[in-house]
Amino acid sequence: MKNRLKVLRAEHNLSQADLAQKLDVSRQTVNAIETEKYDPSLPLAFKIADVFALKIEDIFQP
Repeated sequence: MKNRLKVLRAEHNLSQADLAQKLDVSRQTVNAIETEKYDPSLPLAFKIADVFALKIEDIFQP
């Protein structure tokens, strides 16, 4: 699934580790989502959207 996570993270000056801590996941999970090797669960996608104050569809595209 295509996503804008890396761009959004950079715009908010967050490292992968910082974002992982906010989401309660590992840094490797954040990396896997950014490189489109892993699609987040719906609850995790909602958490990500919450962190950036966006709708899920503003971050992820099929």
